[in-house]
Amino acid sequence: MGPHNPKEVRKMSDSELVKKIMSDIDNDRSDKEVLRLLLEQRVANDTTGQEEATVGQRASDRITNFIGSWFFVGLFAGFLLSWITWNVMRGDAAYDPYPFILLNLALSCLAAIQAPLIMMSQNRQEKQDRRRAENDYIVNLKTEIITDEIYKKLETLLLQQGRLKSVNYRTITRRKRLVKE
Repeated sequence: MGPHNPKEVRKMSDSELVKKIMSDIDNDRSDKEVLRLLLEQRVANDTTGQEEATVGQRASDRITNFIGSWFFVGLFAGFLLSWITWNVMRGDAAYDPYPFILLNLALSCLAAIQAPLIMMSQNRQEKQDRRRAENDYIVNLKTEIITDEIYKKLETLLLQQGRLKSVNYRTITRRKRLVKE
């Protein structure tokens, strides 16, 4: 049975589960240390990733955001429509007549430049998403562990309250008997 088997996971204590999950991060810490660190430290991290972005990465993000906007689509459609209209209206004097070879060349060059920029931006976004998901997982794990600890303590308090209620009932019963005598 693998470590992700639900039956095995239910049998593990919280500290065993945390240690198993955190083993990729710190192999040399004991169960109690890992649990203590998780409970004492703030585990949520800033996952924006802006501090580690290079100039090229930030530029590709900005360019990708611009070319993915409706403003760019409208601007580009206007440019294409103007180009085609200008060249059709000029007839034989057009610098790029009907098959629009120059326009096709320009569009091909634009696509050749846009594709790597978009890929770089997507790769960077994927890394940010992965960091965000890992951070969410750790925060959710900590929350689950704390909730489980609170539940266990509440259960213990309810058991103690039940015992005290029983002792109190017996004490009241004995007092009533003593008063009657």
